[in-house]
Amino acid sequence: MANPATSGLASQYEEVSADLAVAGTLPGWLEGTYLVNGPGTFEAGDTDLRHWFDPFGMLRRLDIGDGEVRYRNRHVDSRDRRYADAGKGVRTPFPGTPPDRWLPRRVYQTVAGVFPDNPVIGVARVAGTDLAVTESRWAQAVDEGGEWLGRVDETAGLDCDLTLGHRHWVPEQDGGPAFLELGVTYGRNVEYTLFRRPDDPDAPTVTGGGDVPIPAPEPLATLAFENLPYVHAFALTERYVVVPELPFGLDASVLLRSALTRETFLDGFTSFDRDARFHVLTREGERVATVPADPLFVYHVANAYEVGGDTDELVIDLVAFADERAVTGLTLENLRSDDVDLPAGDLVRYRLPLDGGESARATRALLLSGPVEFPTIDYRRNGREHRYVYCAETRRDGPLPSHLAKVDTERGPGYADRWSEPGCYPGEPVFVPAAREGQEKDGVVLSLVLDTDADRTFLLVLDAGSFRELARARLPHRLPFAFHGEFYGPTTPGRSVQ
Repeated sequence: MANPATSGLASQYEEVSADLAVAGTLPGWLEGTYLVNGPGTFEAGDTDLRHWFDPFGMLRRLDIGDGEVRYRNRHVDSRDRRYADAGKGVRTPFPGTPPDRWLPRRVYQTVAGVFPDNPVIGVARVAGTDLAVTESRWAQAVDEGGEWLGRVDETAGLDCDLTLGHRHWVPEQDGGPAFLELGVTYGRNVEYTLFRRPDDPDAPTVTGGGDVPIPAPEPLATLAFENLPYVHAFALTERYVVVPELPFGLDASVLLRSALTRETFLDGFTSFDRDARFHVLTREGERVATVPADPLFVYHVANAYEVGGDTDELVIDLVAFADERAVTGLTLENLRSDDVDLPAGDLVRYRLPLDGGESARATRALLLSGPVEFPTIDYRRNGREHRYVYCAETRRDGPLPSHLAKVDTERGPGYADRWSEPGCYPGEPVFVPAAREGQEKDGVVLSLVLDTDADRTFLLVLDAGSFRELARARLPHRLPFAFHGEFYGPTTPGRSVQ
């Protein structure tokens, strides 16, 4: 059967600014900016990029207010993209595509630890500056008009090679405003550094090798591992940080020889044949517990919270995959094929005992069978008990999500309200509350949806309570399927990617 969603994995070269016609009615209180990042173009000159994490980033911006939507998209400006636009191909080692450089330059990049400056995963608003971010040393800063301001060195002030694209925002009442983030240092082993970065434009700044300054970080703790486990995101509770150590990661020998063999991160991804572990630290960096679990792979955490007056255990909801095919199965060749072998993750709930001794293990319960991904919550509940998890769900043929699901964790396994439409493929759902304080169901859910029949993308606005459509605004063109977005407005000034 022909793959119905390949247009979501095809380049869009056009940049557009337009006022969008709105069908339906936007809530009068909905005001702010919805920023989304993800693939824009899938080629570097004459070189076809190989993995879903390789394409050059494109920022999508939708300004919403007074019942109207203003849209603008811009290709992320980077040295990697400029190199490709000059017809030279791939400048630095991409996750699935080796650089188009001569051997001495590839050797230098391996020894020096050169990373791409192509932020394609998500966005963050740090001290008032909007950033396109990824798992790299580099972010790209952009102003409200869509003009790129230059590179931001997110490792400045840290002894790290790169920082993760996912971070947690901490509000003022919890010791912020600030971000808690993870940095990564590679060597014979790997170290993950937990650090705090003020979300304050008046805080002292660092520039490092970048063009745009960023608030100076404060290192809090370091986790050292014997091998190179992959970590994409972590969890936060009211008092704790939870870092998943996966039994999957990188074979260092492959990375070391990659300059000669042209192998990539994808080629070096492997299984370590051991348990997973959840490392629990206080927000100040003190070690609390390490809880083993049966092997799993995870990209994204929905939320975590504490249970019991003395915090006997932690609950963490996440999307769990069986093995490393969650990474290696995301080649563009596979995703575009007519016989897609899609890695299937389930939305699950883990319980982590903190007082059970060395023999205590994490337990797991199913919330929603997959394939599902991009789990989100009302971010006001981040680190506190939540009821609803929103996610993108694949229930039709092809590689892209066909449904949005609102999972009610109090109703039992498998219970979810859903939105779908024939020929439509929704992206990550983002909850926007109607007020700074209120119930989880009081708000809307936003998603960018690819309509393959019309060859267009539209902004979908659902009522979070009923999960029914309130409005949609059709874009003037088709966008490739995106990754992560955030909404910034009076009710959600600090939402961050989970």
